[in-house]
Amino acid sequence: MKIVLGFPLKFAIFNQNYLNPHKMENTRNETWNTPQQPMRPESKRIVAGILAILIGSLGVHKFILGYTREGLLQILLTVITCGIGSIVSFIEGIVYLTKSDEEFYQTYQVNKRPWF
Repeated sequence: MKIVLGFPLKFAIFNQNYLNPHKMENTRNETWNTPQQPMRPESKRIVAGILAILIGSLGVHKFILGYTREGLLQILLTVITCGIGSIVSFIEGIVYLTKSDEEFYQTYQVNKRPWF
């Protein structure tokens, strides 16, 4: 029989670590505290591809991918060529949509390849 806080314990304690919280170990797997796979930033492939096809002459798809200088160049190209430069963005939109998510992510978001 053990005495805790001046009171005798009359029940059997099978786990002696019960009285010492510093020795307790959690052997249960709980879903709220299990480490998960590291989150990969989402691929902007669909958004960039559709915008490149629809309004690519404004360079919006370049701005979404973080290519500010190339976006401004796209606008300038479209203005100088009276709209013919938008063919470049149309082709880019098709290229974006035909790539897989992983390939697009590695090429345009990790390696920062600005054109095609």
